[in-house]
Amino acid sequence: MTNQILAWIVFNIFIVTVIALDLGVFHRHAKDVKVKDALIWCGVWIALAFVFNIGIYFVRGREVALNFLAGYLLEESLSVDNIFVFILIFSQLHVPSIYQHKVLGWGICGALIMRALFIITGVALLQYFHWVIYILGAFLVFTGFKMVFNVEKDIDPTKNPFLLFIRKHFAVTEEYHENKFFIKKDNRTFLTPLFVVVLLIAITDLIFAMDSIPAILAITDDPFIVYSSNAFAVLGLRSLFFAVAGLMKMFHYLHFGLAAILIFLGSKMLLDHFFEVPVVFTLLFIITTLGISIFASLRLSKT
Repeated sequence: MTNQILAWIVFNIFIVTVIALDLGVFHRHAKDVKVKDALIWCGVWIALAFVFNIGIYFVRGREVALNFLAGYLLEESLSVDNIFVFILIFSQLHVPSIYQHKVLGWGICGALIMRALFIITGVALLQYFHWVIYILGAFLVFTGFKMVFNVEKDIDPTKNPFLLFIRKHFAVTEEYHENKFFIKKDNRTFLTPLFVVVLLIAITDLIFAMDSIPAILAITDDPFIVYSSNAFAVLGLRSLFFAVAGLMKMFHYLHFGLAAILIFLGSKMLLDHFFEVPVVFTLLFIITTLGISIFASLRLSKT
């Protein structure tokens, strides 16, 4: 128990440190993020995740390390949907490109906190009410089939109920005020649209977590592995956003691969009582399915 608590403390200190360095040092000033820089940072986050994975291998063993790797790859691939919606939010709310990295940074900080609460709740439910696993499994299968048959996404962030609630109950300025979240005007404190977008990013990520967290719970119910794999995927999301935002249309078949993975993981949960699927097979299925869908997408883009 002491080792588990220490692991949580050390990991969260690491997370807070890298976020502080990222927002306060490396991206202190507002500027456009170039694709080259984004790709470099993608490499940095992926390298950190794999170094952490190696550490898990030596500390907790092969199976736990494979669980982390499968969870990380799953969360990273599912984050593609997040990127699609973030692009729509920034476009429809006219967020200046030089402030987008800051918005994503603070939005993801909020998302990490909410995901942690979501994960703790989900793991506790599975431990004390094992039958919940069948509900989550059915939900994943349903989500997978829904993803297959709803290829085109018609999402209007400006009609988000949360955004409408904020604008109705709080004073929000019509225009952006550089990179400020709040301003004083006529002895009143106003929210700026930039702060509203941060809240919208965090809420949107939590909505997507309703798919991704049940999916990773199909791989492992170890709360530390679930949270750490989520954290690395979410932290790398900003760099991934700027790296692939302009290439999204190339991945025509990726959603089919993600749907197949969700259906597989949901079926794994539903059949949990009858037999256990080895984690190695789960990892190979995720890697193979993603590889086939990405390869098919790239081949299509050349025709």
